[in-house]
Amino acid sequence: MSADLPFFRYHPDPLASGSIRESAETCVCCELSRGWVYTATFYTARDVSGGFCPWCIADGSAAERFVGDFTDSYGLDGVSGDVLHEVTRRTPGFHAWQDPRWLVHCQDAAAFVGEVGYAELAAHPEALDQLRTDMRLDGWHDESRLEHFLTSLGEEATAMLFRCNNCGVHLAYPDAS
Repeated sequence: MSADLPFFRYHPDPLASGSIRESAETCVCCELSRGWVYTATFYTARDVSGGFCPWCIADGSAAERFVGDFTDSYGLDGVSGDVLHEVTRRTPGFHAWQDPRWLVHCQDAAAFVGEVGYAELAAHPEALDQLRTDMRLDGWHDESRLEHFLTSLGEEATAMLFRCNNCGVHLAYPDAS
């Protein structure tokens, strides 16, 4: 990530994930054109016409001014109020086919790494094993169907990959249209 952009502990490379892109657009919060704009979700009841700069996300002013969240709190059970606030109101969200959710490990929100296919996921066997286990718990009992789905990730479905900020373990969940 560019050294002049704010650092987001729970989304360390929003440029790679596509959540922030280069743009001459003016931020609807600070009304400055700072060269970058946020492109993913923002949940609010207010009318927001335009994007936010990364600085207004990082300092919380965008979420405060427009009374909104960049990420739903779904999945963030067991984290402190401070972590919940940082992830939902001061961290860029990410693009997903279904409603995005944040994963938790070591009683902390994990860092979003990005959307991945099978090859990238297989490089993190602990994430692939965790995903298999979660999918079995969700009713995927036919092993050949489960393995076919997993090896097809990157085609009609993907996985959202996270890394624990405390122990470094990788986690994932599937996302499909």
